[in-house]
Amino acid sequence: MLIIVNVIVSLVVWLSYFGLIDGSFTVDVKEKFAMQPYYIIRGEKLYTLFTSMFIQFDPLHLLGNMLFLYVFGDNIEDAFGHLRYLVFYTVCGLAASFTYIISLQSFSPNEAVIGASGAISGVLGAYLVLYPKARILALVFWMIVPIPAIIFLGFWFVLQWLDVIFNVGGMIAYWAHIGGFIAGMILALIFGLKRKRAREARFHL
Repeated sequence: MLIIVNVIVSLVVWLSYFGLIDGSFTVDVKEKFAMQPYYIIRGEKLYTLFTSMFIQFDPLHLLGNMLFLYVFGDNIEDAFGHLRYLVFYTVCGLAASFTYIISLQSFSPNEAVIGASGAISGVLGAYLVLYPKARILALVFWMIVPIPAIIFLGFWFVLQWLDVIFNVGGMIAYWAHIGGFIAGMILALIFGLKRKRAREARFHL
């Protein structure tokens, strides 16, 4: 359902932006639905902390985010349960947004953030904690190779830090990825591990 909502919302925004459908409510996506730190710290437009999670910048952005959500999300949902997973996903998204806001040195009304990357980073962090030995099929030098999750996701997390340190891709909110990932790890340690072990015990009876 999260994937469906992300796809539908993003498509509606894109189509209305190019005038292919009547979407006066999305004419100014940044002003109405994107998360703008300038307003959040003033206690304004707080709803954008949620709406911004479901709008992707372009088709490639949508494809990448939804692929990661599809690959890693189902196992985390199994561990947490349906409703708890939705709460977990949302909390990780909020943690990602606030981490990004804290990382800023100045606040401009023109700066806006959209995307599910922060929340999905939380899913990755939880996966690292709950399924560190699971094998992830990854493309390495034109070959599909099974890589342990702890290595695959650990490498991904290190890349986010390197991107921050060397300021790679200034348009991407890497601090949001880091904040979401750490939040996902913490929530998995506190809530996920116990539920996962209880679920596994039931299946082994």
